[in-house]
Amino acid sequence: MARLRAPDGCPWDREQTFATIAPYTIEEAYEVDDAIRREHWPDLREELGDLLLQVVFHAQMAREAGRFDFAEVVRGLCEKLVRRHPHVFGDASAEDADEVLREWEKHKQAEREAKGGDRFAGVPRALPALLRAAKLAKRAARDGLVAAPADPLAVEADAALAAAGGTDRLGEFLFALAALAGARGVDAEGALREACARFEKARSGGQR
Repeated sequence: MARLRAPDGCPWDREQTFATIAPYTIEEAYEVDDAIRREHWPDLREELGDLLLQVVFHAQMAREAGRFDFAEVVRGLCEKLVRRHPHVFGDASAEDADEVLREWEKHKQAEREAKGGDRFAGVPRALPALLRAAKLAKRAARDGLVAAPADPLAVEADAALAAAGGTDRLGEFLFALAALAGARGVDAEGALREACARFEKARSGGQR
């Protein structure tokens, strides 16, 4: 990558910035997910390489700017893994995976507080709106906050899902909402993204 970004390297690679490469990083992550869902292991091998390229690209640009380099990225990851696994690298113990997850969340919360972040720090704004909504709601519920308003539609949907059961019904419900939004000329993704922003703003201050 250093060679590609050199003055006599590739014109396209030299012109790239963190902002222009970021969409490719997201796209490659989705392609990794797709290969896993299809259980196509040769594709997964290739897509993991493409995703690693994104990390290398960002690290090289950071090195050129004097911010950090690839070795620091890896070192930071190793330090985090050790810090968040005291039951492996320290004297703590964990009986099962659930206990590991609880302790992991405690460590992440402590790290967020040390950085001065709010309860929603670490939920990327670039996530797809539905995934971000789920993460925000989960974070709020964990902190004892009301996850969502008592909207009559939500209550009705919950009752219908409880009666029908299964993820298929939920998927159909979400699809119907997306189709309805499209028919009304509403950007469903954008609408949910705005709702996430309102939710985050309202609950960042600790309202219950």
